[in-house]
Amino acid sequence: MNYRRLGRSGLKVSELSFGSWVTYGNQVDRRAARELMAAAFDAGVNFFDNAEIYARGESETIMGAVLKDLAWPRIDYVVSTKFYWGMRTGPNNSNTLNRKYLLDAIDGSLRRLQLDYVDLVFCHRPDPHTPLEETVWAMSDLIDRGKALYWGTSEWSADEIRAAWLIADKRNLRPPVMEQPQYNLFHRKRVEQEYARLYEDLGLGLTTWSPLASGLLTGKYRNGIPADSRGAVDSYAFLRELLTDPGKNGLVGQLEGVAQDLGCTLAQLALAWCLKNPHVSTVITGASRVAQVTENMQAAEVAKRLDAAALARIDAIIGSNHA
Repeated sequence: MNYRRLGRSGLKVSELSFGSWVTYGNQVDRRAARELMAAAFDAGVNFFDNAEIYARGESETIMGAVLKDLAWPRIDYVVSTKFYWGMRTGPNNSNTLNRKYLLDAIDGSLRRLQLDYVDLVFCHRPDPHTPLEETVWAMSDLIDRGKALYWGTSEWSADEIRAAWLIADKRNLRPPVMEQPQYNLFHRKRVEQEYARLYEDLGLGLTTWSPLASGLLTGKYRNGIPADSRGAVDSYAFLRELLTDPGKNGLVGQLEGVAQDLGCTLAQLALAWCLKNPHVSTVITGASRVAQVTENMQAAEVAKRLDAAALARIDAIIGSNHA
């Protein structure tokens, strides 16, 4: 496993990491989660991604229990959480990044994760109704109080990220150091174009999500939705239109030849492609079976074989103009 600096920070994260978004509390229980996290850790993964809203807190609860069971030294792993949507309804409980909510939310996450601090904390979406300075100040305070080590954003625009960084710089506060955007062969403009100036100007790091486009890029949805797949889970019915898109599945089929020539699976090809972007600090993978973890981790070796000619073939098939 290779380790990359999180942007311009000194923190190093495994280039392939493990997240719990669509599995923990939905497809994966505590026993299975322990097997998956142990397999990922044994492969060199040191970053485990989570969020308050995932399975409405159950994802954090499961991960916290597993971390306690496995009893790894705290210095050996990095854990994240994210805030915005909240766990309850109410004027200061949901869809906000105000100070009251953020200072309450971090305590809830730490209880569920059974940790004294999280390494990374993200503002899960921008909040147009809270002054940005209030949010930046609150996130900086979370770090100063020892409840988080670094903060960042998720799915913010380049202008919003730059504005937050400038406020922190002006007020001598902790600046955002990372962004968590969606990034895959079908979703690339924000990472490759919109954020282009931020990598050098601000030292922005990326912890990218959905490298397989929710499973579309594995090729398993080309003939419909398998009964044991994520697409068959009722709570993820919103993904079915994407997963069964005939045009995108046709393009995935064309990638099969590239994967065969490289001696890898379609999933490994898609992950390796994300790893080729030097601005990506870590690619967050997900899995519901240990075999998937093993397959995903091999993408790091595939990336070494993914040369300019292979990348050109992929661009010729997929194109570079997707959202």
